[in-house]
Amino acid sequence: MTDQGTQTQTRGGIPVTAILAALITLTAVLWSSGAPLWIGWRVYSEQVLIAALAFAMAVAYITSASGPRWWTRCAAVASLGFGTWLAVRFPTLSENVFYHPTEALIVSAIGFVLLLDAVRRTMGWSLIVILGCVCLYALFSSNFSGPLQSRSIAPDRLLTFLMLDSASLAGAALSIAVAVVVPFLILSQLLLATGGSAFFSDLSLALAGRKRGGAGKIAILGSAFFGSVSGSAVSNVASTGAITIPMMKDGGYRPKTAGAIEAAASTGGQLMPPIMGAAAFLLAENLQASYVDVMLAALIPSILYYFSLFMFADLEAGRLNIARVAEDRIPPMGHVMRKGWFVFAPFVVLLIGLFSFNLRPETAALVAVLVLLGLSMVQTYDGSRLTVRVVIGVLVSAGRAAVEIILICAIAGMIIGLVARSGLSFGMGFFLVQLGQSSLLLLLIVTAFVCIVMGMGLPTVGVYLLLASLAAPPLVELGLQPMAAHLFVLYFGMLSMLTPPVAIAAFVAANMAKAQPMPTAIEAVRIGWPAYLIPFFFAASPALLFDGPLWLVAATTTKALVGVYAITGAIVGYIRRDLSGAERVTVAAFGLAILCPWEAFAGAIWLNALGLALALGFALVSVRRAV
Repeated sequence: MTDQGTQTQTRGGIPVTAILAALITLTAVLWSSGAPLWIGWRVYSEQVLIAALAFAMAVAYITSASGPRWWTRCAAVASLGFGTWLAVRFPTLSENVFYHPTEALIVSAIGFVLLLDAVRRTMGWSLIVILGCVCLYALFSSNFSGPLQSRSIAPDRLLTFLMLDSASLAGAALSIAVAVVVPFLILSQLLLATGGSAFFSDLSLALAGRKRGGAGKIAILGSAFFGSVSGSAVSNVASTGAITIPMMKDGGYRPKTAGAIEAAASTGGQLMPPIMGAAAFLLAENLQASYVDVMLAALIPSILYYFSLFMFADLEAGRLNIARVAEDRIPPMGHVMRKGWFVFAPFVVLLIGLFSFNLRPETAALVAVLVLLGLSMVQTYDGSRLTVRVVIGVLVSAGRAAVEIILICAIAGMIIGLVARSGLSFGMGFFLVQLGQSSLLLLLIVTAFVCIVMGMGLPTVGVYLLLASLAAPPLVELGLQPMAAHLFVLYFGMLSMLTPPVAIAAFVAANMAKAQPMPTAIEAVRIGWPAYLIPFFFAASPALLFDGPLWLVAATTTKALVGVYAITGAIVGYIRRDLSGAERVTVAAFGLAILCPWEAFAGAIWLNALGLALALGFALVSVRRAV
């Protein structure tokens, strides 16, 4: 947004935007809490979703800096008019569309144009181009040959399907965004408003500040804590990076390394239980699995990822002789916990609700919000008072944060619905299955590449939604477990935040660290290397997804930790001492041998044993040399 656009919004847009953003939040809470059922208000879920979408479109227009101001205002009003009309008329139009073809076509056309323009203003052309390609296929699919041939859809039928069908615009994706994601956004914004970000930073200081390379470890811990709550890599970098990046630079880390550590740590927060990002809820919906199952499956991979980051910070500090944080900057642990103990309460309530009472994620989140709200009236971390104005601010900020997710899920729902309706899912699935029959590994590599490339112009949620409908089913058909297939897609969709040439999280961190963007992104890839390999390992070894006997899960996790440590040491070039080039290659080979899944091929367990034995021998020799 330009400075001029910001000033315009500040002078005249904030009150209206705040009201609309708060309405997004209140609409979501109304539906998530089941209030319509309590009061006997019979309403279609699509009506509520369309109302929330209309508010989000209006906010997108008002906050947009592109185009004349009169047009953005008119478009915002038109969006609200479209949402009101369709929400009221949806039961009639959806059930009896053949009796109202003109009305259905006009409403669909107006809403379609407004939605596309709102998405363009919010996140660019990527999703619109993909939707356009799918629409062209649906219009001319009868002209194709082979598996891609299907019955073409007439333009008017196509438009009404996109906007009025429950399997399209107001489908499962938009339902998750409004009913599930928004309550968790309220929880994260309330935590921020009550000093949660400062608490996580001080807790990280108290835990790791006295260790070697403490500044880097503080950044990793703080970003892991906060990233699990926010679920957004860029906002995580902007929030925690303002504190951690200068601290790392002052401690002795190079600017590009400081930015890369923050970017890698913030990106991993999207997969860090207990909250994770919006995509986790969509994953649970696609698999028809409980959110608890998704959390458990994501737990070990996220531990391996952050363990590697932590070891990188430690070994890099040893190599560069980076000292601990100055004592006067480290708060006493007791003082931090006395002031901020209440921050843990909503997480405890959330986990108990999910695990013990089998509550739906949105219900557990709303209960956690109420608990945190009650405790914050008594105590906040920064000593401020929780006033009505602060609570209203939380509702507004949660609504603002939901705008992009709602728009993404609306467009993605249209793409997913049309892919299924047009037959494209069958044709693409047939092609990918044929590819995978020659080599499942080749299909995994192609899928990973497509995820990263598509993610360069899309947020993680958008990438996951599209690839989950196209790439995940063929992986499952070829024998991969459904959870492994969907997490594989989610991981590589997330990695676009770090991977050049469009590494948004790394570029934001580089700007804050005053470092060159591309070298920082390359450094972030080097630091976050486990995220590029772990998905291949858990695709072959379900134990890494907490699937199997407890002893097998523990053994697989332990050997994975050893392998990750070895490879991280080889990448840094330091394990108790500086490693030569040949030693780095050797240690990396040990690590890969240890990481290799038992299930990968016959005799892989002997490769693991050999790698462990050689790594142990190398460690003993290194200890003797150090002595």
